[in-house]
Amino acid sequence: MPEAGFDPIQEARRQWVAHGLSEPEAMAAATSIIRAQQLVSTAVDRALRPLGLTFARYEVLMLLGFSKAGALPTTKMADRLMVHPTGVTKLIDKLEEKDLVQREPNPADRRGTLVRITPTGRRLSAKATKAVEKVRFGIDLDDASLEGIQQSLTAFRHASGDYLQPSRSRAPRRA
Repeated sequence: MPEAGFDPIQEARRQWVAHGLSEPEAMAAATSIIRAQQLVSTAVDRALRPLGLTFARYEVLMLLGFSKAGALPTTKMADRLMVHPTGVTKLIDKLEEKDLVQREPNPADRRGTLVRITPTGRRLSAKATKAVEKVRFGIDLDDASLEGIQQSLTAFRHASGDYLQPSRSRAPRRA
């Protein structure tokens, strides 16, 4: 833990400028994002650990719980979770061992598999949601600050090609 009043990222920025390196603001922003991710991840992991979950497994349960049928094809899960299908398979394996999800044949695709959240999975995801809400997902700031962070990061993600903006000419999709 750094000493009180000392911000290592601001010191790195100061040193960056003092040594005539370019892009000190970008360096400080990138380093701040990485450090913030570490802090958020640690807080969320601490909240979920007593329930036997990781954030990635919690995300799977929530994704399935939000789906209309409580089940999704593994390929769609990988797309929505922004991970490789192999990673989703490993997450599903761990959740299935604990009877939190179950695999079943996909009636719409003979070669595909659906993953369905179980009643046990729904109960655990509700407890886990209360646990992460209690720590505000590791970001204990006022709502206006949270909205500002979210807007800034959405703009960055869009500029980086992380997702495509919906076309203004298309009608909005109904849920």
